[in-house]
Amino acid sequence: MSAWIMAIRPRTLPAAIGPIFLGNALAWSHGYFTWLIAISSMLCALLLQIGVNLANDYFDFKSGVDTDERLGPTRVTQQGLLAPEAVRNAMAMSLIMAVTVGLYLIYIAGPVVAFLAAFSVLGALCYSGGPYPLASHGLGEVAAFLYFGLVAIVGVYFIQTGTTVYEAWFVASCLGLLNAAIMLVNNTRDISTDQKAGKRTLAVRIGQANCRSLYAVLVYLPFILVILHWLFGDLRGFCVLAILFAMPLARNLVSAFQQQQGAALNPLLGKTAMLTLLFSLLLSAGLIASRLFPVS
Repeated sequence: MSAWIMAIRPRTLPAAIGPIFLGNALAWSHGYFTWLIAISSMLCALLLQIGVNLANDYFDFKSGVDTDERLGPTRVTQQGLLAPEAVRNAMAMSLIMAVTVGLYLIYIAGPVVAFLAAFSVLGALCYSGGPYPLASHGLGEVAAFLYFGLVAIVGVYFIQTGTTVYEAWFVASCLGLLNAAIMLVNNTRDISTDQKAGKRTLAVRIGQANCRSLYAVLVYLPFILVILHWLFGDLRGFCVLAILFAMPLARNLVSAFQQQQGAALNPLLGKTAMLTLLFSLLLSAGLIASRLFPVS
């Protein structure tokens, strides 16, 4: 059981939880909300995230990316804790379960969600596997922004409301940037081992120094965007007040990232994921408060 828990990587799950929570909260703040949709979308996102994690474990082992020199958390396939076939089968089961839950969401929202479901499953498989693994070609951060930002939030908002609005795309972009920061931490830690394995991640391409600057941009930009949208009247003050509680954590993470490298970045991976979850929960609280107290 401990090996399977290690394989699903619980510390990464906030990357899936935060966007879905925020998308549902935004829909509620606009007067649209169904509990069954909210629960189903959360379950579907968690199953997809678990499927991605298992696929990454399996495909990186098969391709030789994960070796004994690995600096990150233990990979169960590479360490022999679980048989490759077992991890592959669990990956397939997770994705099948995600599609099964998604059938209800497709029934509710139609062909658009069917396309998003197929796109998401394809992304889960192509992140580490397939003829052109996204993670090995510098597209990991782009995939995180796309799938755990735009697809997740705009998708669940569409399922709840039957439409889409600018605000959904805006908050999706904010969460996408933070989820890209999680991926950047992971890839910056692995620069040396990825170079040896021929894995051309964004971090390998731009180097450690530029990764430090990019991480600061990815972490701070969502806060700046929320404040700017408040100043231009597109967001209520509650949203700004809420996310300010996450600023100290953001500042500490950026400072720590500037000083660490290699295995020392491991704690920052989980902490960046927690910043993403905290930001999404606080922004959700601001949106909910804005509806409850419309005169603010």
